[in-house]
Amino acid sequence: MNPSFDSVIADLHLLRHPFYQAWMQGALSQEILKDYARQYYFHVDRFPRYISAIHSNCENGTWRNELLKNLNDEEGSSGLSSHPELWLQFAEGLGLDRKDVLATTPRPAIQDVTSIFFGCARASFHEGVGALYAYESQVPEIAKSKIEGLKQYYGIQDQRTLCFFEVHQKADIEHRKVLLNMLENFPETEKSCAKESARRAAKALWDFLSDVQEQELAHA
Repeated sequence: MNPSFDSVIADLHLLRHPFYQAWMQGALSQEILKDYARQYYFHVDRFPRYISAIHSNCENGTWRNELLKNLNDEEGSSGLSSHPELWLQFAEGLGLDRKDVLATTPRPAIQDVTSIFFGCARASFHEGVGALYAYESQVPEIAKSKIEGLKQYYGIQDQRTLCFFEVHQKADIEHRKVLLNMLENFPETEKSCAKESARRAAKALWDFLSDVQEQELAHA
């Protein structure tokens, strides 16, 4: 049996993580949301560079163009601010100063996330796409749940603070379709390798949420 890409990472889907479940129930403190925003910025900030590295490894012109569209979305070329800038706006909406976010020291868990994504993106095209899919395949549903939680439990209603999630709720529906088409057209050996990359990326993201949750428990 050759499992699908979604089934390979199903048990690591981030909406199953206790941290996001607590988010959806309004059970997180304001301080832990701020900690999350500060730490996760490192992944958001580097995400365009992951895509750029994957793009440079792609020999298929049609696929390269699709990745370029994705990269342009990340960099803000489609009329909106860049996604790192949108994340800083989210952080500010939580009451953080962006200088505080930019001056944050990354903990090992988020360093592992960026290291694994960069490693996969630079190793080969199929490994990079596998890692990218592990993230972008989950994002629309995660973004929707975050918006609902922020509005219902944390009193955040303004478009500026929510924009990062609103953009990803829509854009990544198309991104994951494009990435899955690439993955399904890889030779079997490359598919297997891409699935391993997807699993590693999903596990790193899961472990990052566990790290943030541990900060909450430590200060409870």
